[in-house]
Amino acid sequence: MADTADLAACRILIMATDGFEQSELEVPLERLQDAGAEVELASLEAGEITGWDEDDWGDEIEVDLLIGEVNVDNYDALVLPGGQINPDLLRVEESALSVIRDFAAAGKPVAAICHAPWLLIEAGLAKGKRMTSYKSILTDVANAGAEVVDEAVVVDGNFITSRCPDDLEAFCDAIIAALAESKAPA
Repeated sequence: MADTADLAACRILIMATDGFEQSELEVPLERLQDAGAEVELASLEAGEITGWDEDDWGDEIEVDLLIGEVNVDNYDALVLPGGQINPDLLRVEESALSVIRDFAAAGKPVAAICHAPWLLIEAGLAKGKRMTSYKSILTDVANAGAEVVDEAVVVDGNFITSRCPDDLEAFCDAIIAALAESKAPA
C-alpha cells in the first residue's frame, strides 16, 4: 500500500447516483482520503444520493458537484462504484459517459467495480481491454469485446476493474498504486 504522502496532491472524482453499492463508494472514499487525496462526488442532481446496502436502501451522502460541471483537468482519477441500480441509471446519461470518455482519453486511471463496467461498455471503452466485473454482467463485458478474467482486480492500461465488495481491498490498492505511479517523478 502506498504511503500517505504519495497522494497528497491528488484529486479524485467519484461519480455515482442513487442506488450505488454502499461499500463500493464508502471504502474507496475513505481509503483515498486516508492516503491523502482530495475526493469529490459528482452526481446527476445536487443534494444527497442514497446508497444500496445489501438488500435495502442505505446511507445518504452529500454530492459535491453535478456531473455536467466536471472538468476532467481538475482530477487525477475517476472511481465508479457499482451496485445494480447506480450504473444502470448513469449509463443512459450522455453527460456521465462523456466524463468517462474524457478521463480515458486523458490517460487517467478509471476504476470500475461490480456492475460499473456497464459504464465502460456504454462509453465504448471495453473492446480489446482485459477486464473483470460482477458475475451477472460478465457476458455483457465479453459481448462488448473485452477479454474477461475472474480475478479480484484487473489493471489494463489506465483501466482498473474488480468484481464485488469482497475485492475492495485489492481494488483500492490498485487505484492507490496507479495514482502513486502517475505522480512519481519521471
